[in-house]
Amino acid sequence: MTLAPIKNLILDMDGVLWRGDTPLPGLADFFAALRRREMGFALATNNATKTAVMYTEKLARFGVDVAPEHIVTSAEATAAFLRQEYEVGTAVYVVGDKGLHDAVTAQGFTIITPEQAKAGAQAAVVVAGFSRTATYEIMAMGAHLINQGARYIGTNPDPSFPSEIGPLPGAGALLAFIETGTGVKPTIIGKPGPIMFQQAMRRMGGTPENTAMVGDRLSTDILGAKNAGLQAILVLSGISTRADVAEQGIEPDFIFADIGEITAVLSQEA
Repeated sequence: MTLAPIKNLILDMDGVLWRGDTPLPGLADFFAALRRREMGFALATNNATKTAVMYTEKLARFGVDVAPEHIVTSAEATAAFLRQEYEVGTAVYVVGDKGLHDAVTAQGFTIITPEQAKAGAQAAVVVAGFSRTATYEIMAMGAHLINQGARYIGTNPDPSFPSEIGPLPGAGALLAFIETGTGVKPTIIGKPGPIMFQQAMRRMGGTPENTAMVGDRLSTDILGAKNAGLQAILVLSGISTRADVAEQGIEPDFIFADIGEITAVLSQEA
């Protein structure tokens, strides 16, 4: 087993670097090893609740210095996709937390509130992601706008996310609520789609040949990496297990217990 040909890593966060607000063991040592090896890295998360700056601040609390430009969120990727498709000022309805609201606003779109939707305002697009504050009314008004003809965009399909107490419902669960109420499937922007992988590689100056994805979920991180032509490293500290590999038929190039085991291999090869 050798990681020597890999010069760049795209790192998932939840379940790889931490669970909830608890850093996984060896987090600081892992980043120190990457810097000793002069490996490029970008953090790419399907979580759309936070901005890149908020993730920088979270990592700083864990003793790790990562600049915002190293961080790609599905919120940013979704907003960038919308800007390619729609003019500045286009009305967008958002089901999501601060990260998604800020990303959509930063691209110049006009956000329609649930109160405005209830009063008859229309939106060209409904964008939905994970939210801890989503109420029935917020999601119902999104469904109402889709029924009125708005396009339905989802930040990511993750059915769950790893927390300190175990997996909890994720963005995919909220997307399914709206899909069930409208019969409309969302267009998904985050992993396993190619957009976030492409954005991360551009930031590092990497190529599929010298870049690997480190993730904890077979159906998004690993499948997306393989589809994008990258090497795929599964860590068992989050959602997917070795049994899942056999059952799902999605084969990573490497399987490690956690980032601590990756650090040990990198240190041996230094």
